[in-house]
Amino acid sequence: MTTASAISGKHALVTGGGSGVGRAIALVLAEAGIEVTICGRRDAELAKVAGENDRIHAMSADVTNEAAMTSLYAQAQALRGPFDIVVANAGMAGSTPAHKTSLADWQRTLDVNLTGAFLTVKPALAGMAARKAGRIVFVASTAGLKGYAYVAPYVAAKHGVVGLMRALAAETAKSGITVNAVCPGFVETDMLEASVQRIVEKTGRSAGEARASLASTNPQGRFIQPREVAAVVLWLCGDAAASITGQAISISGGETW
Repeated sequence: MTTASAISGKHALVTGGGSGVGRAIALVLAEAGIEVTICGRRDAELAKVAGENDRIHAMSADVTNEAAMTSLYAQAQALRGPFDIVVANAGMAGSTPAHKTSLADWQRTLDVNLTGAFLTVKPALAGMAARKAGRIVFVASTAGLKGYAYVAPYVAAKHGVVGLMRALAAETAKSGITVNAVCPGFVETDMLEASVQRIVEKTGRSAGEARASLASTNPQGRFIQPREVAAVVLWLCGDAAASITGQAISISGGETW
């Protein structure tokens, strides 16, 4: 198990850090002694998370904007040193039958989930390679490992994230960098609640029935908790995971492997 002393003093970037899984990852890393820069587009939420731990520092940035990410890197690294850890977590999802999915919705989903993931890690690669050390973790999804109905753009984007991770892992294998993805099933977050509401609106089922339907995809019959995902990310950032690279780790109660 990763200990705080093993990785304390490092600097991490966590995108989408204002809520849900991103918030949990930021808190767990900060509790381990890591300085954490979080970013997103909702300043109030980011500030609230930063207020939970003195090692968390909020910055506004849109992961789909290359100039914004370049600027974030320059500012954050000038203040707290190079990023030793980059967690590409920012994401979004919708739900529409494929034949009703607009090109704009398709493109937006890929922009945030896939292109945003690439723009999050791209500025870190050269510096990590020069220092011969670094940890990159993509927060993908079981949707990067299997198909789900009515979320074709999201499934395509998350499969792309897993592919991007594997390509970067192969490219950096001899450089001291590890690149992995965590692939959670349904996690108890605001995004899950949005999914529940969409099911209620489109099917007429109750919120309880919708939640039970989603939870049933997990063989353990429950939702994953954000800190469970964060614990795996923390482990991947430590010395004990030095030989773990190119892996898509399913956190799903056995739904996928």
